[in-house]
Amino acid sequence: MKVINNDDVTRLVTQDQVTRALETAYQDFFNGTAVCRPRVDVEIPSSSPDRFYRWGTMEGGSAGKYFAIRCKSDIIYHKATGASVTQEKYCVEPGTFCGFILLFSVENGEPLALINDGVIQHMRVAADGAIGVKYASREDSTTIGLLGSGGMAKDHLRSVIHVRDIRRVKVFSPTKENRVAFAETMAEELGMSIDPVDTPEDAVRDVDIIMGLTDSAIPVIRPEYVEPGHHLLNVGGGGGIPPDVQAKVSKFLRFGNTDSPVGWSGTTFDDEHLTWQARSGFTEKAMAFKGRAHGVVGGDRLVYLSQVLSDGRFEREPDDVTYSERGNLQGNQFHAVAGLLYEKATETGIGAEIPTGLFLQDIRN
Repeated sequence: MKVINNDDVTRLVTQDQVTRALETAYQDFFNGTAVCRPRVDVEIPSSSPDRFYRWGTMEGGSAGKYFAIRCKSDIIYHKATGASVTQEKYCVEPGTFCGFILLFSVENGEPLALINDGVIQHMRVAADGAIGVKYASREDSTTIGLLGSGGMAKDHLRSVIHVRDIRRVKVFSPTKENRVAFAETMAEELGMSIDPVDTPEDAVRDVDIIMGLTDSAIPVIRPEYVEPGHHLLNVGGGGGIPPDVQAKVSKFLRFGNTDSPVGWSGTTFDDEHLTWQARSGFTEKAMAFKGRAHGVVGGDRLVYLSQVLSDGRFEREPDDVTYSERGNLQGNQFHAVAGLLYEKATETGIGAEIPTGLFLQDIRN
């Protein structure tokens, strides 16, 4: 059984390879040969009144290939800095995190790999962003306004340049040192003009694509930022775009929804994730999740990726404002990216080995 850490991941795959692997996985899902469920979180109060425990999983698999489950173990709290509120997390102590993917063969059930999910988490989410830009943004888009300067912003930029001829980027984040460092690092890496700017309004002015990529607990894309022709993308930043921004969107591209469980054909699960909570013990200060994650938005302006792939194009006018999001197909991503990593690791010999027998037993379970 392979053990693949974050450093191994950076050596094994490129951002473009991850994007192509996800497109294939989505096509398998649309064809009916892959299956996944929504993200499921379990939340439990901790002894600290301002934080709580969250266990999160996502899973899926494809016929003739692999099954994978991604697991996370986090302590969650919220931090206010001026007008900004961010959701923070850690495992054991601040600065360390626990997230991993378990990969299995669907042919014989064998456990194949244990993979750190830190690097691949950013790469797979960025791949979704690139798929949305590829199909829903104007083909002549060359400029990006970035709200956020962390790892997610870096990987989205690395991903989007493979689907559009991006020539200029403006970036804003609340801490000047962070946005300046981002601009210098990414300009050198990608060989393009990247300007750190002093306000979010400066970042979104005269651009083709607006990308909100932050850990903010409140929305970062505001209605006054949106102009005709924009493509919008949001990760974090309050969990989606708020209703007043949605009202300005001409067409929503949603990748898809998980299928109903067997025997529950009348039940739909289109929420971004499902949460089970202990019935008591949470404090207001902990800001524990109390409502449903957003489901399908867009109404009659909604277009699904399956239809776009079937038609071969996304119909849009030059002045249309578009917005893309994955829906709740996260579970379908992990068997694709973990399978790709496992195959590359097997070919190259990268990664550690542990005995598969550690995970097998002779007692029927």
